[in-house]
Amino acid sequence: MRVNRLLLSSALVVVALVIQVSVLARLHLPGAVPDLMLLTVLGLAMVYGHVGGALVGFGAGLLADLAPPADHAAGRYALVLCVVGYFAGLIKPENGRLKSATGPMLVVVAAAIGSTLLYAGVGALVGDTAARHVGMTSLLITAALYDLLLAPFVVPGVMALARRADGDPLTEANSGGKADISSGWISSGTGMRIGGQRSGLGALKAKARTRNVRVGRIKGVKRL
Repeated sequence: MRVNRLLLSSALVVVALVIQVSVLARLHLPGAVPDLMLLTVLGLAMVYGHVGGALVGFGAGLLADLAPPADHAAGRYALVLCVVGYFAGLIKPENGRLKSATGPMLVVVAAAIGSTLLYAGVGALVGDTAARHVGMTSLLITAALYDLLLAPFVVPGVMALARRADGDPLTEANSGGKADISSGWISSGTGMRIGGQRSGLGALKAKARTRNVRVGRIKGVKRL
């Protein structure tokens, strides 16, 4: 990963983890807890692609596994976010921008449900049966609902920061187009000015000849 990607991803993941532990985990909402770490990984993965998403997801999940008050085996959430980041990165468009919000919202719902199922499945493999006593149906519904409500405030901002730090190809194309337009205006203005001066000199010689010269020069400017 590039240095700017690494720095931005680390900063966003740390901020998300602090808010997750100190604020969201203390809300005592019914069912699941809004997963800010998951939304941050989704936003970065949809800009960086599947490889970058998997790396960011693994690092974010491992940090969450080691940060207190973690009560599960280390590496469990890292595996979940690594898989989620990989599959979320597969929908990255070629130009780096999404055409509508429908796709990202569906990705958020799928990621919330998939991460919950995967986390519970990995827990069952290592002997953690807490998911059986919670009720998976209500847990899946609340996880998808909370993440979907929080996503519009997190995912677009994360994607915008990632594109700005990574260098958005559309932004560079737009800036290049503006430079071409402005240079075209400058060249056109210069041609008209020179044409006006020459036509003024021609007007002193003959009016009929000046008219023909103006027409020829205007056509020449259009061709340029």
